[in-house]
Amino acid sequence: MIPARFGESGSLSVGVEEELMLLDAETLELADRAEEVVARTRPAAGEVKLELHAAVVEITSGACETVEEAVERLRALRSEVRETAAGLGLAVAAAGSHPTSDPESQRIARDRRYEEFVAWAGVSARRQAVNGLHVHVGVPSADACWRAVEGLLPWLPLVLAVSANSPYLGGRDTGLASNRAEILAQLPRAGAPAAFGSYAAWEAYAERLVVLGVADGYTRIWWDVRPHPRFGTVEVRAADQPTSLTRTAALASLLRGLVGAIVDADAEQRTSDRALYAENRWNALRLGSQARLIHPDGDRVCGVRELLDEACSLAGASVAAVLAPDACEADRQRAIGAARGLRAVCEDLVERT
Repeated sequence: MIPARFGESGSLSVGVEEELMLLDAETLELADRAEEVVARTRPAAGEVKLELHAAVVEITSGACETVEEAVERLRALRSEVRETAAGLGLAVAAAGSHPTSDPESQRIARDRRYEEFVAWAGVSARRQAVNGLHVHVGVPSADACWRAVEGLLPWLPLVLAVSANSPYLGGRDTGLASNRAEILAQLPRAGAPAAFGSYAAWEAYAERLVVLGVADGYTRIWWDVRPHPRFGTVEVRAADQPTSLTRTAALASLLRGLVGAIVDADAEQRTSDRALYAENRWNALRLGSQARLIHPDGDRVCGVRELLDEACSLAGASVAAVLAPDACEADRQRAIGAARGLRAVCEDLVERT
């Protein structure tokens, strides 16, 4: 059995992970100096770590009792990373992708596991120079974890739609609001988890991958939502990395509230429709806040605003105004790019980060 710590951090504890890009302060192109930044940053709380590509660092809040506590840790971590980076002639920007740099041209971080991953996955791994927001929510038991996985799944295309923040890739507007979501789907074991029906069935699958030598652990599963027994959480990985920390806070609040409502519900757990999920996920990554999505009940198509209001009501989270369903951050990038060019987009990302 996979060692699990469900219930240990407290039900509905929250931990948030952000992925920040390092840019040359003059050119605003990606700078592969994450090892230096990680080595020189000494955070007061939380952690600063390497990511797959050497131009990205990950900041993690650790387990917190409230979203507010997690966000204050992230605020401090962003500031600490920015200060370290400035001393090295670097700037810091948060977004789902870099507007001009070619993902496949970026150096991989000097870490054995990352190097082995790239040797195995090839160009599919090298393309992953895109950035997502990961939100962990503590759950009381393994069964509650799987209940949360299934219950969250129909709402995650909405999360992607309002968080879309990667319209540019390699210097051009591809027409997708979230290039990150499409690129992530190029990995195996991405998108929606299979309909296992229970945590025990998921655990057996994850263990089989290890026994067969297909993967060295369950963290090699890159679904949009997954159990994370080592932390005792359900981990949501659907969102693009926000530039605005206020939007990070809003997304974390929404997801924490949804998990709480799902775990506490008396209704019998049902298995979510994976075909409808795939349909909605594509529409969300293509159109962002302008997407029309199939309602979680499967009986009608709704605009993002209607779905967001319903999700906020279910979650008890008053964040609809912050997430601004009439415009996501991808829309802001495009407006700036059309008016002033892609360097101005990079400047705006740095300033708002």
